[in-house]
Amino acid sequence: MINDKLLLHGYSSQFVKLVGLSFIICHLFVFPCEAQTKKANTVRQDLSQARTILKSGRGGDQAERLMTDLLKDSVNREDKRIYAVWYDAVLMQYLAVNEKLYMKQRQDTAQFLELTRRLFNVAMTLDSLDMRPDKKGRVAPEYRRDHARQLSTYRPNLFAAVTYFVRKGDYAKAYDYGETYIGTARQPLFSDLRLDSTDSRMPEVAYWTTYSGYRQQDAVRTLRYRKLALRDTSKTEFTLQYIAEARRWLKDDSLYVETLRQGFRDYPRNPYFFPRLMDYYTSHKDYHRALRVVNCALEANDSSQLTLFAKATVLFDLGHFDESIKVSEKLIERNDTMPEPYYNIGSCYMNKALALSPLREKKQQRRLYQQARQYMERYRQLAPDEKQKWGPALYRIYLNLNMGRQFDEIDRLLNQ
Repeated sequence: MINDKLLLHGYSSQFVKLVGLSFIICHLFVFPCEAQTKKANTVRQDLSQARTILKSGRGGDQAERLMTDLLKDSVNREDKRIYAVWYDAVLMQYLAVNEKLYMKQRQDTAQFLELTRRLFNVAMTLDSLDMRPDKKGRVAPEYRRDHARQLSTYRPNLFAAVTYFVRKGDYAKAYDYGETYIGTARQPLFSDLRLDSTDSRMPEVAYWTTYSGYRQQDAVRTLRYRKLALRDTSKTEFTLQYIAEARRWLKDDSLYVETLRQGFRDYPRNPYFFPRLMDYYTSHKDYHRALRVVNCALEANDSSQLTLFAKATVLFDLGHFDESIKVSEKLIERNDTMPEPYYNIGSCYMNKALALSPLREKKQQRRLYQQARQYMERYRQLAPDEKQKWGPALYRIYLNLNMGRQFDEIDRLLNQ
């Protein structure tokens, strides 16, 4: 009896465990099914409610909220129906604001432009889902033709948004809208329109987008659409400046100089390219290239005082003192109140004097210091605040000419 009871007891326990396990397994299958059914019902109900709202002709924002709430659940993010209703909800809002603008009623322009961009973004997302093949590998887009035709008439508003936000100084938004405009041309949704080849405004939008990236001092954004922006030939001169600055920010010396060369070659009179190219070559002591650049600049504009002075400076750096003096004298003939040519000539004579032997060529050396003196004193008159330049020069000149009173004055000034 005891054994029977034990066997019966053991059997009962095993039975209970089996029943409990079955109960758990059933719930594992039943609860997800119920949850999925509940979610599906929610989607159907919200879609139905949103469509009812849209049929009423008002409440587009409410219908949009219903759809965006559904999309918070990742399970719903591939449901074309949600995006289709969302598109219609945004379109209703867009048309309502557009009508008020047409009637010259006061409206928020930024809000209208944001509705435009949202309309495009929803349509492009829907199109990517719409183009997925079915189980048999067939592709039959349901919305593409109508949406592409409709949105092509609204696309100029994206261009307007770029220039609007540029004028407002909101370069981040201007860039985003420009990127959206350019991006639409590459979207399959608009492939039949061939926007890349038919849209003549693309280069201009790329220019303003590049400009917006430049104003944000963002090198990557500035360079992203540079090739397309360069096709806007009316603004190429400026686009090259933005590209050069972006290269400089990235410390890409080779491409920076390459851009400066291109800009200088095409626009030798532009005040941006020439001085920066000269600064680069002189800072790297590449004076021969600097001289070639300055000669090209003079061929384009031989009346530029800045270019003539640059040539005089490069000739000085090369040790061609007599040539440097001639160029500086030409500058003084044109503008005798410009200080730097006097300093340059004075420095040339001083360097020529320093190259002579004070024992064997003393007279000639003294004569050179006397010539240097008149130019350096004139420089002091024209640029009295540049003591750090004329002070040491006159100190050496007066010392070598044994001009005690003048030497003492300079000595006191330098020691103050």
